[in-house]
Amino acid sequence: MTSVISPKVRGFICTTAHPSGCEQHVLDQIQYVKDKEKQADGPKKVLVIGASTGFGLASRISAAFGSDAATIGVSFERPAAGKRTASAGWYNTAAFEKAAAKAGGLYAKSINGDAFSDEIKQQTIDLIQNDWGGEVDLVVYSIASPRRTDPKSGETYQSTLKTIGQNYENKSVNVMERAVESVVIEPASDQDIANTVKVMGGEDWQLWIDALLGANCLAQGAKTVAYTYIGPVLTHKIYREGTIGQAKEHLEKTAHALNDSLASISGEALISVNKALVTQASAAIPVVPLYVAILFKIMKEKGSHEGCIEQMQRLFAERLYSTDGRDAEGRIRMDDWEMDDDVQAAVAKAWDDVTTENLSTATDIDGYLHDFYQLFGFGLEGVDYDAAVETDVAIPSI
Repeated sequence: MTSVISPKVRGFICTTAHPSGCEQHVLDQIQYVKDKEKQADGPKKVLVIGASTGFGLASRISAAFGSDAATIGVSFERPAAGKRTASAGWYNTAAFEKAAAKAGGLYAKSINGDAFSDEIKQQTIDLIQNDWGGEVDLVVYSIASPRRTDPKSGETYQSTLKTIGQNYENKSVNVMERAVESVVIEPASDQDIANTVKVMGGEDWQLWIDALLGANCLAQGAKTVAYTYIGPVLTHKIYREGTIGQAKEHLEKTAHALNDSLASISGEALISVNKALVTQASAAIPVVPLYVAILFKIMKEKGSHEGCIEQMQRLFAERLYSTDGRDAEGRIRMDDWEMDDDVQAAVAKAWDDVTTENLSTATDIDGYLHDFYQLFGFGLEGVDYDAAVETDVAIPSI
């Protein structure tokens, strides 16, 4: 059906998505990558697990249009139904496949379903074996889900955004109300921590790599990369030292275990520590949106700001196939510009001074909101938002 679509926000999620806006957002990212020099030694057959939004989508675009890679994307998105639009990730995936087909028939197929399940893993393996002969040379793991059903036990686990040990109080921002407010976050129970690790840790990444190895679907020298965040001391209580941080530590330990598993094919498992950005996942974390709004202002003034596509294009072009920019733990530090001493000193000063009254001048709250709405296809130049559009968009390979 066709209709005029406007953003409808509930909490930290927009419940509508604009198909033409999502397509334009994908095309803008593709053009950014195409404007860069081609990466001759980049990956050629890439599996992206969590490929429809944020870092996963930007990774798929960077691989496909930066080094002409064939890509398979796995995601769990919702098609349009009646008056309800499809999810943004559905429209993004449809736009990506459409653009890939126009680019000289660049291979792009997508699988829609629960990436945590054995069924989707097997479906992906079957596609790799049938179409590629089991020659994946890069696996990107970029899932950000609030819950996970264990494929063996059938039990469903829910992640939580909590601190550990004691209540935590700090500033945050109600983005839609444009108001700085105090937030109190309760400490997690041991079960909360265990559940969050089960959802957001490295267990499923390990299961994917084990399954791909077992099916001989990885090429000699294949790499796999997962994404994490560390951030400044300012956010550590809710992030690095909270339930999410425990999950991310598990993810990083999994990388070391995977390196042992991949030794037989001279493969490598990597962790990329990415910059704080506006994603559907980060928008849900208390304290973080205010930090991001301040960070954006400072980094834009310094000329060092990056969005998802800029960050991933730099990762693929400069870091993923090099040992440059790695820390003592072997992590790729794509957050290097964010963690610059001058940047963080300016953030700390602004944090102390920010109030509701000076929010618009002390932060880039407008930039934050702009990026938030773009996640759902709104606010893109060249899109007529007053025109009725077809909401029932097909993903060619699904």
